[in-house]
Amino acid sequence: MRIHHLNLGSMREIHALDGGPAARAVCHALLIETPASGLVLVEAGLGTDDVTRPGELLEHEWTELVEPVLSPAETAVRQVAELGHDPADVRHIVLTHLDVDHSGGLPDFPGAQVHVMEAELKAALTQAPSRRYRPGHWAHGPRWVTYPGTGTHWLGVEGVRPLTGLPEEILLIPLDGHTEGHAGVAVHDGDRWLLHAGDAYFHHGEISKDPQSHPLMDIVQLDSQVDAERRVSSQERLRALAHDHGVAVFCAHDPWELSDYHG
Repeated sequence: MRIHHLNLGSMREIHALDGGPAARAVCHALLIETPASGLVLVEAGLGTDDVTRPGELLEHEWTELVEPVLSPAETAVRQVAELGHDPADVRHIVLTHLDVDHSGGLPDFPGAQVHVMEAELKAALTQAPSRRYRPGHWAHGPRWVTYPGTGTHWLGVEGVRPLTGLPEEILLIPLDGHTEGHAGVAVHDGDRWLLHAGDAYFHHGEISKDPQSHPLMDIVQLDSQVDAERRVSSQERLRALAHDHGVAVFCAHDPWELSDYHG
């Protein structure tokens, strides 16, 4: 499988803790070319409707806080085409959760199956509209594929789910606490496991052996969590995967992590 690392939505600038240059927060996503399942998108970022009609699709308080750039060039549908693919070949979208900046691109791929934890979809449908969940992102009627909170054992983690219709090299990893049904997405690149941790953490310092959070990103993290104990437990799980099992872990919004993959 070939894996592309994309930014599906630049946001407000954040300072570097090591004294380096500041950078805009990102919406880190993956586009995976599979032999038999077509194109698989991990996260949908901000979509065409978001960037062209933000006043209708996005909540005003959220846009003021996050300061999204709202560039059509950063949407998934545009970047898939730029890579030489037909957007209709995106047959599957796997989401860590349904927050606005992770689900906005869903309407751009109306034929795709959308894989998400059952608890997350239930929370989104119950709580929307809100700053977090925007019903316009699924008004087109996505082809949902949902998963319960039970599953198999993987590298010391319980409840891991293989995904219907997708290769065994792509797994859904429970990492709740940020939202009710938040999950990570593990992908084997042929040499090692990569783990997209979504919003289970917000800055690479949080999963180091000596954890350090980013002051600004930590405000966002604490404000948006639904369960602090479960969020902290998910981060401990990620540190074990990274340091004990050699899994390459990255989150959704850290620009320095994304730059590591752009090399």
